[in-house]
Amino acid sequence: MQKHKLLFTIIFAFVSNLIFAQSSETVRNYILKYKDIAIAEEIRTGVPAAITLAQGIHETGAGTSDLVVASNNHFGIKCNGWKGATVSHDDDAKGECFRKYDDPSDSYKDHSDFLKNRPYYTSLFNLDPTDYKGWAYGLKKAGYATNPKYAQILIKLIEDYNLEDYTLIALNRKAPDADNATWASATDKASTESPAFAVTPVVEKTVNYPSGIFRINQTNVVFVSRGTAYLKIADENNISLSRLFEFNDMRPVDVAPKDGLVFLQRKRKQGANEFHMVAEGETVYDIAQMEGMRIESLMEMNLLKAGMQPQAGERLYLQEKATAAPKLVTEGAAAAQTQQQSPVTEVSLPASNDFILHTVQSKETVYAISKKYEISIDDLMKWNDLQTIDLKTGQQLRINKRSANATN
Repeated sequence: MQKHKLLFTIIFAFVSNLIFAQSSETVRNYILKYKDIAIAEEIRTGVPAAITLAQGIHETGAGTSDLVVASNNHFGIKCNGWKGATVSHDDDAKGECFRKYDDPSDSYKDHSDFLKNRPYYTSLFNLDPTDYKGWAYGLKKAGYATNPKYAQILIKLIEDYNLEDYTLIALNRKAPDADNATWASATDKASTESPAFAVTPVVEKTVNYPSGIFRINQTNVVFVSRGTAYLKIADENNISLSRLFEFNDMRPVDVAPKDGLVFLQRKRKQGANEFHMVAEGETVYDIAQMEGMRIESLMEMNLLKAGMQPQAGERLYLQEKATAAPKLVTEGAAAAQTQQQSPVTEVSLPASNDFILHTVQSKETVYAISKKYEISIDDLMKWNDLQTIDLKTGQQLRINKRSANATN
């Protein structure tokens, strides 16, 4: 047993040295060849593309190992009940059985499913996909590899070759660089070698978020389906309904109007990423949710005012103030986007002498005030030109006397 452990350690050391002995060009060619598959697998299963690529580079010597050449097996997955083609390869023991794939994409899919469906890797999917260090150390802790420096190896590869970019592309937080020749050459080269590689690097609008609670920008969040009751979400997570609405910069409604993210904690004032590339049809609210960032902070940082919507392809700043506002969609299109995201019932504004003033008390919410006066949230927001539901203690709100059924 001790002899086998020693042999395994020697093999891992040899493979590690082999990888770092590979030229940068060899590693980059591997990345260009398989990045689209890694991106597609992140969208399908949630396994970060950066982690997948780093593991593939490490375990195949950037595509040069005997096992991958003979079997298209990029992650050293052994037979274990496999009914497909196999190859023999010396690993822990001589002549062990390894899975053989007709196409490398099948190996990548098998690897993603392996992580997704094994209970000892479940905790990894609670991490933010951009937390590559957490994923790397989590894989090591869960027993994925015995090499004591496995996590450090993956982290170094991710940082040396900017593999995090591919995770961000899968999350629709970064746009592929269409002007960069490496993107085109990778796609062209892949398409001539195998149809499975002909994946156009276009950002997909729909992201397959994990089930249950996970984290975006170090903030707990869940993905809910259209029609899910917000009261149910609040009760299940021991949060008051009014706080849930506050955390998500939204007006109180009964059910989710569409599939989307619901934060269970207050979002942060800065994003985890430096920028966000605006995709077609995205609103400022959509971006704030995707980045786990408070909408007022996002707007202030990018010199945006209520009702403004940035054009697709514009870059929004998430960590520091922009020097200029982004280009905006037309006024009509912006209004349509805002209306679609958060429908507001139009109301006629009463004359000023029809109002009474309400002074906001400590921890008082828009939801609580609307209940106090038996008025709708929409009316209260409209009368006071409120763009968010955040209130400040001492703030004065106008209440239409004719509509109110309670006294201040």
